[in-house]
Amino acid sequence: MKFRVLLMYISPRSGHHAAALAIDKALHQIDPTITTSLINSFRYTNPILERVVSETYLKVIQTTPEVWDFLYDNPALVKNTQTFRKLIHRFNSKKLSKLIKEFKPDAIICTQAFPCGMVADYKKREKMDLPIIAVLTDYCPHSYWMYDNVDAYIVGSFIAVDRFKKSGIPAERIYEFGIPIDPNFTRVPSNETIRTRWGLDPKLPVVLVMGGSQGLGPIKDVVQELAQLSDPFQLAVVCGSNSPLKRWLERHQEEINKKVVIYGYLKEVNELMAASLVLVTKPGGLTSAEAVAMRLPMILINPIPGQEALNARILLNKRISMQAVDGREVALLTQRLLCGPQLVRDMREAAQQLARPHSAIETAALALRLARR
Repeated sequence: MKFRVLLMYISPRSGHHAAALAIDKALHQIDPTITTSLINSFRYTNPILERVVSETYLKVIQTTPEVWDFLYDNPALVKNTQTFRKLIHRFNSKKLSKLIKEFKPDAIICTQAFPCGMVADYKKREKMDLPIIAVLTDYCPHSYWMYDNVDAYIVGSFIAVDRFKKSGIPAERIYEFGIPIDPNFTRVPSNETIRTRWGLDPKLPVVLVMGGSQGLGPIKDVVQELAQLSDPFQLAVVCGSNSPLKRWLERHQEEINKKVVIYGYLKEVNELMAASLVLVTKPGGLTSAEAVAMRLPMILINPIPGQEALNARILLNKRISMQAVDGREVALLTQRLLCGPQLVRDMREAAQQLARPHSAIETAALALRLARR
């Protein structure tokens, strides 16, 4: 039997999209005959609203993050908006029905809460026997994920397992597979080969600086402070889709007192992570899971309130990362790692305990089992 799996996410070049792509790749590795379709569900159902919401979200987290902190996982808000969300789901049901009837999926995988809720409500209303797999792309869940007819929840930590159980989700529906990352994170060449390929010095330690897919955070400040250190190392800076940041770094490249290699948006950063001594980043779910899988020590800076702050708490408690308040503190912590091989080893060993490099494969295999059932 040839299976058909629908994968639903929101926002291209996001952690939700990256997780969907990773699972899609894993599905085709397990079953080359499978047919899949990846849908940006918000754009598919509400194309105009999608742009407004995306721009508003970015503006809020950059200018008034305390507002997002209030909105994120607020139980009163979740309860008070329940009727409104059901109306939105019903409004979207015509397009969703058309998609399901035309594609005829054997299972639906959702890597974000909006499509998960929309599909779960549609399944209940239409009394459909269609497996839904909800995939969390952060280490802690929020209340917008909770639906009684989702067949499986894929989570990245015991804290998430416990939260779902306390919310009434049966234990047999919760799978601690980890946050799904690209299967390529299990296969990387030697450090020297990688560094040469990416234009880096094969002999110098690499400090990797990232700001997620959109290149957010105080990256300019971090780079300038790191450049003041006298220790021998080189910088690899991934700007994501932040073109102004990339242009600024390129203009000031000669002023930086270190070898610095600048990259734009990269679909796969597994090789750069494998070649690096430390990663300086915001604690987005996918970036964190990828770094943990590579056993890469992290210095966290400027987490977004809500999901990233919770990710940071877990990574700090597990002693996989350290946290800095500004670029100067990033430089001091980087110096500790450059001069402390034992500290690096300890953080790498701690990461091993949380690493789930096969999460996408396990999620894909479960989706196929549910589809067969």
